[in-house]
Amino acid sequence: MTRSLYDPDCARCPRLATFLEESRARYPGYWCHPVPSFGDPQARIVIVGLAPGLHGANRSGRPFTGDHAGILLYETLFRAGLASAAVSVSTEDGLLLRGARIVNSVKCVPPQNKPLPVEIRTCNGYLEAEVGELAAARVYVALGRIAHDALLMALKLRRAPFVFGHGAEHALGDGRVLLDSYHCSRYNTQTRRLTGAMFRAVFARACTLAGLTVPAALTA
Repeated sequence: MTRSLYDPDCARCPRLATFLEESRARYPGYWCHPVPSFGDPQARIVIVGLAPGLHGANRSGRPFTGDHAGILLYETLFRAGLASAAVSVSTEDGLLLRGARIVNSVKCVPPQNKPLPVEIRTCNGYLEAEVGELAAARVYVALGRIAHDALLMALKLRRAPFVFGHGAEHALGDGRVLLDSYHCSRYNTQTRRLTGAMFRAVFARACTLAGLTVPAALTA
């Protein structure tokens, strides 16, 4: 993987670089570096997340691994036939993605899980480079408004014509589609803003749009 796609030593965002340095001191067993994308390089479905969680991907080194948001995501990907297991706990658990890839809008953990607009813009070059490499991608699933906006930025598209909304579909040209979902965060799932059925429906639609089989487990 080239440094245009991923730089494990990136320190372009001073606030995030400082927070990573502090995290290394507080949690010496954690990954505490920019977190690389994960999954099939020939993915037809690309999931765009927000940023690593402090005690999730920032600990494990893999997106959505070891934190609450990953519980619903990996269970849903497993039901969809896109993941080899329903639970992701570490980079050594053997879990694989097939036909799907997870990328983040920001690769470094931000304080309070809230990246600043300048940090999203600074990190967008990595997302742009990776999106450009994922030639097989047909569907992008944006987990939340920030991911939605970051993907549009990476694709050099104006935001105005593409209004974020859970379940909204946006034609991007060349047969590609952006599909929106609320983020599978602890807050959204515990408040029932996002239910398991709602999330599964998004991925059932993603599979259909990507030309993949929709397993019965995804619509049950």
